[in-house]
Amino acid sequence: MSAGPTPVRFGMIGGGSGAFIGAVHRTAMRLDGEAALVAGALSSTPERAIASANELGIPRGYGDWRAMLDAEAALPQTERIEAVSIVTPNDTHAEPAIAALKAGFHVVLDKPMAADSDECRAIAAAADHAGLSVTITYNYSGYPIVRHARSMIDGGALGTVRRVDARYVQGWLANDLEASGQKQAAWRTDPERSGGAGAIGDIGTHAYQLAEFVSGQRPSELCADVHTHAPGRRVDDDASVLLRYDSGASGTLTASQICIGEENGLSLRVYGSNASLSWHQESPNELRVFSNDGSRRTLTRGDTSLATGAQIATRLPPGHPEGFHEAFANIYRGAADRVRGVDSEHASLAPDHRDGAAGVAFIEACLASNSNWVTLC
Repeated sequence: MSAGPTPVRFGMIGGGSGAFIGAVHRTAMRLDGEAALVAGALSSTPERAIASANELGIPRGYGDWRAMLDAEAALPQTERIEAVSIVTPNDTHAEPAIAALKAGFHVVLDKPMAADSDECRAIAAAADHAGLSVTITYNYSGYPIVRHARSMIDGGALGTVRRVDARYVQGWLANDLEASGQKQAAWRTDPERSGGAGAIGDIGTHAYQLAEFVSGQRPSELCADVHTHAPGRRVDDDASVLLRYDSGASGTLTASQICIGEENGLSLRVYGSNASLSWHQESPNELRVFSNDGSRRTLTRGDTSLATGAQIATRLPPGHPEGFHEAFANIYRGAADRVRGVDSEHASLAPDHRDGAAGVAFIEACLASNSNWVTLC
């Protein structure tokens, strides 16, 4: 049996001990042996950064990301990192991403890509100048059954797309959890660190990217009703968005973190002239398809009739659930192929800086939108 490709050597910025998203990225890297985390600057203080690297068994720990980039660039090409994964809060993506690209390293960025569109353009320019890749971890596009839904629509199975409805609802920020000092709530509700958006940036961008990824369409106009319900909160925690497409299709998007009882309620429905489909992230291995003749069926992950993009993203036989970490790992498989210069389906399906910039433009448009209300008699 021949050995697989050599793992891509990664460094990580942020995501130290106890950080939820850092742990997810590390698990995704390890899952397929596509990536190896060999260096890290994991915290905002040198002491915690070094301690986290030691605790997590990362071979080369650094006190800050600048020191990591300088030291790694000085190593022999066969030893230095090849890519950098940045999992810091939104306001601290651009500077290390641009520096990493200029130092010759590919970049993986947690979403949203940056704090604003100017930063997105600066990152894209640095990547283009260096001839390097930027991958954005919109991980829900990594689910096999989501990739099959995309293939169905691309192949015309639904007919003409008429309506796209995306919904992402949670309940964990129904009250001012940030006042307790809870770390995840604190930075997500701080406009200086979140990029000025709350739910729209944190989960709305996921719903937006998922809808575009599956439907193949990007909205040309939107009208957003953005609210803040928790007393004293400085960012939005609830938003309803109307979408218009150049194709004539319409859509809605809901992003809310104040829906008590909801956990991670991401869902997508796409309605066409011949059929429709429905997917729910909390049941990620199933896709429901409804036809004009009244028939309905449920497709499941692992079925050999699924599209190639879905099959290569599947690890287990049917009936064995796959989920969040596996979908995240599919994004890293695409990122690893980009680093290697391999033109694969994994690489083509992984979100890039254009998807990242679209997500940030969506945030900005929602925050700038002014709803026009008509009084009902």
